[in-house]
Amino acid sequence: MATKKSTSRTAASKKRSTSKSKRPAGNNAIALLKEDHKRVRQLLEKLESASSRASKSRDSLLTQIEDEVKIHTRIEEDIFYPAFKEALRKKQDQHLYYEAIEEHHVVDLVLEEFENLNGAADQVQFAAKSKVLKDLIEHHATEEEKQMFPMARKVMGAQQLKELGERLKERKQELSQEMATAV
Repeated sequence: MATKKSTSRTAASKKRSTSKSKRPAGNNAIALLKEDHKRVRQLLEKLESASSRASKSRDSLLTQIEDEVKIHTRIEEDIFYPAFKEALRKKQDQHLYYEAIEEHHVVDLVLEEFENLNGAADQVQFAAKSKVLKDLIEHHATEEEKQMFPMARKVMGAQQLKELGERLKERKQELSQEMATAV
């Protein structure tokens, strides 16, 4: 009898974890932002493996990363970060807000430097910049996921995060459309 219960619990647990992983991204602000992090990390992995050779695919990947990062940065800085900062109860917790803004700035600077690289002579520099960009973005995303997002859950609550998620999703769509028409 005990075996049946533990077996059914295991099956129920697997069913729950499977259904959670199949949920669409963007149920709330944190889920949407984490999905962005995942997508950019995947692109950075591809860029790292392609960075040792000059190619159109490498340049295409870099453009895709730039677009993803620009949109992500805008929605965080325009919507999520101000709401997070406003919800903080302790002034000393605001360091996460200011650090995140500065990390975005540094990523923007590195992305701009790619424009000055061209040709086979710059392949080594491209690989180095790709590694630095990857390290910066991974550090930033990890810090948000381990420090800022858990704090946001505490100070904002589920309803506010859901509402912010809707706003982020709408703004993200607008920015994507703007970028598509600008090309």
